[in-house]
Amino acid sequence: MQITTRKTGHSGTGHMKTLKHVSLEERCNRILRDMEGSLTARDRVGIQDFVLLDAYTSESAVLDNLRKRFNENLIYTYIGTLLVSVNPYKELGIYTKKQMDIYMGVNFFELPPHIYALADNVYRTMLTETNNHFILISGESGAGKTEASKKILQFYAVSCPSTKLLDNVRDRLLLSNPVLEAFGNAKTLKNDNSSRFGKYMDIQFDHMGGAVGGHILSYLLEKSRVVHQNHGERSFHIFYQLVEGGEEDLLRWLGLERNCQRYSYLVQGECAKVSSVNDKSDWKTVRKALSVIEFSESNIESLFAIIASVLHLGNVTFVADSQGYATLNNSPEIHWLSKLLGIPAQVIQVGLTHRKIEARSEEVLSPFTVDQAVYAKDALAKAIYGRTFTWLVNELNESLANKDSSRKTVIGLLDIYGFEVFSVNSFEQFCINYCNEKLQQLFIQLTLKSEQEEYEMEGIEWESVPYFNNKIICDLVEEKFKGIISVLDEECLRPGEATDMTFLEKLEEKMGGHPHFVTHKLADQKTRKTLERGDFRLLHYAGEVTYSVVGFLDKNNDLLYRNIKEVMRQSKNAIVKHCFPSTEPDSKKRPETVATQFKSSLVGLTEILMSKEPWYVRCMKPNEGKQPGLFDDVLVRHQVKYLGLMEHLRVRRAGFAYRRRYEIFLQRYKPLCPDTWPNWKGTAAEGVECLVKHLGYKPDEYKMGRTKIFIRHPRTLFATEDAFEVCKHELATRIQAKYKGYRVKGDYMRQRQAATKIETCWRGMKARREREKRAWAVKVIKRFIKGFMTRNQPACVDNTEYLAFVRQNYLTRLKENLPKTVVDKNTWLTPPPIMQEASQMLRKLYTRHMVRRYVQGIMTERKAQLQIKGLTSSIFKGTKENYPHSVGIPFVDTRISEEDIHIKVYQMIRQERIKYSVPVVKYDRNGFRPRFRQLIYTGSAAYLVEEAKIKQRVEFNNLKGVSVSTLSDNFLILHVQCEDIKQKGDLVLQCDYLFEALTKLCLVANKHNFIKVVQGSVKFDIQPGREGFVDFKSGQETMIYRAKNGHLMVESTRTKSRAMIQN
Repeated sequence: MQITTRKTGHSGTGHMKTLKHVSLEERCNRILRDMEGSLTARDRVGIQDFVLLDAYTSESAVLDNLRKRFNENLIYTYIGTLLVSVNPYKELGIYTKKQMDIYMGVNFFELPPHIYALADNVYRTMLTETNNHFILISGESGAGKTEASKKILQFYAVSCPSTKLLDNVRDRLLLSNPVLEAFGNAKTLKNDNSSRFGKYMDIQFDHMGGAVGGHILSYLLEKSRVVHQNHGERSFHIFYQLVEGGEEDLLRWLGLERNCQRYSYLVQGECAKVSSVNDKSDWKTVRKALSVIEFSESNIESLFAIIASVLHLGNVTFVADSQGYATLNNSPEIHWLSKLLGIPAQVIQVGLTHRKIEARSEEVLSPFTVDQAVYAKDALAKAIYGRTFTWLVNELNESLANKDSSRKTVIGLLDIYGFEVFSVNSFEQFCINYCNEKLQQLFIQLTLKSEQEEYEMEGIEWESVPYFNNKIICDLVEEKFKGIISVLDEECLRPGEATDMTFLEKLEEKMGGHPHFVTHKLADQKTRKTLERGDFRLLHYAGEVTYSVVGFLDKNNDLLYRNIKEVMRQSKNAIVKHCFPSTEPDSKKRPETVATQFKSSLVGLTEILMSKEPWYVRCMKPNEGKQPGLFDDVLVRHQVKYLGLMEHLRVRRAGFAYRRRYEIFLQRYKPLCPDTWPNWKGTAAEGVECLVKHLGYKPDEYKMGRTKIFIRHPRTLFATEDAFEVCKHELATRIQAKYKGYRVKGDYMRQRQAATKIETCWRGMKARREREKRAWAVKVIKRFIKGFMTRNQPACVDNTEYLAFVRQNYLTRLKENLPKTVVDKNTWLTPPPIMQEASQMLRKLYTRHMVRRYVQGIMTERKAQLQIKGLTSSIFKGTKENYPHSVGIPFVDTRISEEDIHIKVYQMIRQERIKYSVPVVKYDRNGFRPRFRQLIYTGSAAYLVEEAKIKQRVEFNNLKGVSVSTLSDNFLILHVQCEDIKQKGDLVLQCDYLFEALTKLCLVANKHNFIKVVQGSVKFDIQPGREGFVDFKSGQETMIYRAKNGHLMVESTRTKSRAMIQN
């Protein structure tokens, strides 16, 4: 928030669009915060208005302030109403729609400096005062003038009222920029998008503030760039856009190739490609803009035909014939010129190689030399392009013209070249710097005038301001008959052999002794060393500039031979025909020179500007390398000087540095005086008078105007601001204390009342609930007692609830004490009588549930194991004494691996596929001697194997049965069917895995009922007709021996009572 008051005009009406959703209080608070921030942060980010600098006469102080702000990305600074803009060479994000909204309808001093603030204030002042204004944007190439004018146009496009018609005008205004940039901008050493012409655009507004039209004036297009570019520079953008972005059909029709290197006029700077410029994209933008601006298709074709013809013209070459005259050597180029311009090829050839001379009453054609032909060709190219550019501007003006004849107000945008100083300065720099001298003269006059008017309006005595009056320099250049332009025209028009050096001699003759003019001949010994013999030096308001006279006469003449004009009048191209009209005077008198035309256009521009209220934007570049964040002190100091910032600052600070309306000044600083705080009852002027007397202002430090207070020195304002900075903390503390006490007391009273009321209500509610609770408890207890007394009677009203409670209680307890496993048969709770039947049903259901869960959780392998165990149980459960011990031992697939079976045996029986094998002890039939054997089951038989021998093979079909005892021994007798005396009899075996082996035998042999559990003795066949016996009995220890009776006695220990087994 800037403290200084700048010229704001009247801010009464404001924008058609104002800030939305922002209350007056919020805006006031924001304004005060910004004001405070800008002053208290001045040491870090600099002063937002140079007028507030104490050392305002010091270039170093100005430079230091610019540097501080630039380093904080604050690129805008004010000098009163003048805006200084430093190019950041990077995106800052300060040009968004949101930023536009912030600056709409806000007083100029309310927000930090910004180009939107300037544009908004110009707009509101124009609406309020219904007068015309202009914004002068100046600065050297690359400083951001073109971008500044774009931002202003974009701001008006968003902020102005919107209708379909107004939107159409807005779009044309915006899109006129890319068209003019394409045809009038070029890449230079200092700027990739440098405007090579001066542009003044009027934007016309109706009484409601809507943009309804516009008008463009152009000045001094740099036509020489068409035929020549310095190293590292390009011609105008449109040539490269056409070649790089043009459609294939269009290029074919124009006879062009997609290669800029093929065209002489485009490669002299050796810089056809620029990384920061996208010619293809820009071409599409230009084509779209031409359509929106409503150029007809025929005009667009004619326009591109002219651009292409200039390229073809540049490729025309000449060779000297035997007499030294120029002849054409490019028949293809002449063909395309003829086609595109609609002129016979022969006519073009003659026009480019001959000049028409009048001798008495006759006209004769005089042939050109090669140099003359090249000059004529280049002159034609410049003339075609220059006149086409003028036609283009006129067409844009027709498109932007306002058809309504009612009175309009205008805001003008003047985007014009800044002061130029190069290592070699020629005719163009002379004209540009002369233009800047005129604008500086106008600038000082208008600034002094506006200052004087404000002083007079406020009743403050005007004090004369010392400043450098550059009228002496303007007269040196433009004075009639005596000025440099008059001497240049005289030398161009006089008969005889006039050269650049004769022009310099004439200047020395007429300007000798002028304090702002010096040449090599006129200079002293020291200065002469810095000047060439063909140079002259002018001391401009911005500093010394040395000009080389080489080319001055040719560039000033800018001659186009009459016969070439006649050739162009034969063109069938509509635009060329318009640019070279047959009605154009063909006087033998030489036309006005370029310098005279430029001087006249400046006079017209000055008249336009003098009729409008001025506003200024001074653009600066921080360094030559276009690098973000780099601040070159020498370069910026030079720009500060030639942009006239110091002069303007001196004028603005000549009287009073700070001025502010009484109401605003009093509103901000009234806490500093006890009489004005917190409320002043009188007028604002009286309050300010009382305030400054309390602060101790000296009489020479301030003046009281009609509506404003004027403060002479910034230090007075800063001292006031620093005092306010201290005061506001004390005030804030007091206000906070009072406010907090008020708030706390109010909160306490409200809380106490609320607490009392809540306590009363709560106690009443608690008492009611307690009474209801006790009444309910009495009823419940009565019903419970009555139910208990009638619990054994049939269900009735008295015992229904009690029985329901009993049921619920039992079920709840049962839920917490359910059995964990199927085999747990003792943990089921004993039910009350009423739940006997239900308990039995629940127990069955829960048992099923546990069984189902157990079965569902069994794995496939486990299931198979249980099935086998089930078969074992069906055979031995309750019959074999040691069966219970085998239940927990899992069965395996085999007890002997295939590797442990002898290889010979394995080879003999492997075809039958081994199903199971187990080690056994075989007892001889005679003598009962024990022998270790392997019992192997295959798919069809059982084998008794001794190492590599198969001792006996028993087919399952011949197996009559198996006998085991009821005791805990491990014996089994395999009964084999013997039909031949030679066959071996039954097998008496002892096996440690008896139950597993017998179960596997049942499964493999598929015989489930052939195992017999025998008590006492088992008879077996030793051989057919001869029998043996195995006797079983219980004893103290396990013994196997042959009894006296010849039987095999098996004595085993007793593990369980037979009664238990039978049970």
